[in-house]
Amino acid sequence: MKLSIIEELCYSTVRIECKNSSGQVQTGTGFFFGFKKSEKESIPILITNKHVVKDMLVGKFIMTIANPDGTPNNTKHFPVKLTNLQSFIRYHPDNEVDLCAMAVAPILNYAKANGINVFIRVFDKSKLPTNEQLEEFTALEEILMIGYPNGIWDSVNNMPILRRGITATHPSIDYNGKKEFLIDAACFPGSSGSPVLIYNTGVYSSKSGNIVMSSQPRVILVGILYAGPQHTATGEIKVINVPTTQQPIALSRIPNNLGIVIKAERIIELEQLFQ
Repeated sequence: MKLSIIEELCYSTVRIECKNSSGQVQTGTGFFFGFKKSEKESIPILITNKHVVKDMLVGKFIMTIANPDGTPNNTKHFPVKLTNLQSFIRYHPDNEVDLCAMAVAPILNYAKANGINVFIRVFDKSKLPTNEQLEEFTALEEILMIGYPNGIWDSVNNMPILRRGITATHPSIDYNGKKEFLIDAACFPGSSGSPVLIYNTGVYSSKSGNIVMSSQPRVILVGILYAGPQHTATGEIKVINVPTTQQPIALSRIPNNLGIVIKAERIIELEQLFQ
């Protein structure tokens, strides 16, 4: 059965579960991206936030197994466990950029060598916004976030949670001088590393106010969630990484349903780590 675009997107992410030396477990989101080496070859990587995996010893995630005809078998899974997690992770060289990634080709090759084909969907540069699209974005765009809030997922079918929202600042403008923007969406623990997409089904408004109609959804990878501004009882605003564990909310630190998103263009800066 042919999958819709939104159904395909459900296979672009994985739920990352990590454990540190004291046995504490935390969860986050990772998504697949591919850097093209040639017309027939690309380097697939798994992207997440640094704070999801920092100081973690063990990492686990699950991929869906493909049927012989190439379709996904949602109830059959290929679990991956990395017992020396830090040896696989490559961190963005800028300490201010909360991004890291790992190569997944060795994992895919290992699965294939054991007669297993996995079903994943990989973003690439064609899904990043072009200069023309950046010029056409409005301050308020509909967004889709794919991930695992509070670590919640459909474990039987290995499916993520889809959340809708809107941009809270202009996605083409650098928020506070950084390659970031804000979204108005529910950003819960476990959502760190979630891909944020501009997603419109068939009809959307252009910057000039014209109605654009398309037979296919507009899908553009515009960023990666990593943090959220929170306000204290005294009115002070603090930027806090989206937690990776569930914790009680202190009265002195109250979330305001905003998320800070790293612009997708920073993904390209990871390519040099996988030459």
